[in-house]
Amino acid sequence: MKMTLHRLQLPLQHEFTISRGSIQFQNSLVVELEQDGISGFGEVTENSFYGHTIEAMSASLTDGQDLLEKYETDSPEEVWPAAKSQLQNMFALSALDMAAHDLAARRSGVPLYQQWGLAWRDVPESSYTIGIDTIETMIAKLNEQPGWSVYKIKLGAQDDLAIVRALREQTSATFRVDANCGWTAEQTIAYSHELAKLNVEFIEQPLLNTATPEEMRHVYQNSTLPIIADENCQVEDDVTRCVGFFHGVNVKLCKCGGLTPGLRMLRMARQLGLKTMVGCMIESSIGISAAAHLAPLLDYADLDGAVLLKSDPAIGVVIDMGQIRLSQAPGGGAQWKAPVAARAAH
Repeated sequence: MKMTLHRLQLPLQHEFTISRGSIQFQNSLVVELEQDGISGFGEVTENSFYGHTIEAMSASLTDGQDLLEKYETDSPEEVWPAAKSQLQNMFALSALDMAAHDLAARRSGVPLYQQWGLAWRDVPESSYTIGIDTIETMIAKLNEQPGWSVYKIKLGAQDDLAIVRALREQTSATFRVDANCGWTAEQTIAYSHELAKLNVEFIEQPLLNTATPEEMRHVYQNSTLPIIADENCQVEDDVTRCVGFFHGVNVKLCKCGGLTPGLRMLRMARQLGLKTMVGCMIESSIGISAAAHLAPLLDYADLDGAVLLKSDPAIGVVIDMGQIRLSQAPGGGAQWKAPVAARAAH
């Protein structure tokens, strides 16, 4: 088995702002595993908030070359514990695990969801994300993408309610809001009453992930709207910790270490009565295509990362105004737009 790392710089259609900062492009690392002429792909993006750089992730993967022998004979689920121990980098592990799942399903000639024993039914639509900006610009961004049934609005600005009220005048679609740790407990409770009147479905991660149990429980018990954990639900052990503090969890593959733990987290959350969601970073169709195959396990989906790009180096699963349209190819279904692979590989 051969591993190739592809470093990409993904330009965005618009500057993207959340409560923690702004970006105009996204650095991305794609792992390609090739065996017997078949390639599987996994993707992870650089993230300054979590301290994961392309250089650090690449070094971790390069140091883990001896794992490739295990992947030749064992399933991704069987190799995952050893890979976690050796790589010591959850973001790098996520891309490697995704590539291994993709390769295994391609070698079997089936899509990922079938490889996992899932049926493609009761699949939710994805939301489209509108980053923080001036109200006028946020309205323009919404109107550039008409027809979605759900919009996710990034908040954490000084005029959050004014933003949602202004956007509500533009569409009758369902709204979800994501404060990215930008609110206090009292703000969240007060805002929830007003947001509920504006057809907002839920609030994602309003408090810092270092908020006290008392603060989280206070919000959980007094918010008019459901509260979904993001930064508070990064790895498998976090799922049980969210019970009694959140109504649902947003699983992000880069944080938990890939598809192997992601599947376990979603199944565990459902058993515990939590709503399930998979989110994404701003990433290409490689990462989005793999995550999209988790949709049968979801109540909510946020898989618009590739839609936010000015140009996508890959094709695969298409998010068509929220509808998840699978590729006909096996595995995750993603492949390069030639000749990107030749330019990006190193």
